[in-house]
Amino acid sequence: MAQKDNELSACVRKAVNDYFKHLDGEKPGTVYDMVLTCVERPLIETVLYHTEGNQTRASELLGINRNTLRKKMQQYKIK
Repeated sequence: MAQKDNELSACVRKAVNDYFKHLDGEKPGTVYDMVLTCVERPLIETVLYHTEGNQTRASELLGINRNTLRKKMQQYKIK
C-alpha cells in the first residue's frame, strides 16, 4: 500500500478485513458485489439529501447518468 488511505478507504479496508476474519471457515461470498451494495445505497441517499432531492444535480455529483440514478433508486427503493 504505497498511498495513504483517506477516511473512506480506511473504513472499507477495515470492514473487508473484518469480514474475512469473521468467516469462521465459511466460503466468502462475492465481495465486490457485497461492498458495492453496502456503499452505493447510503452514497445515493446522502447525495440526494445534499441536493434536496434534485436528481439532475445528484447524478452530476455522482458522475452517473440521471436514468442510471433513477434505476438505482428503484433498485434500492429510494424515494
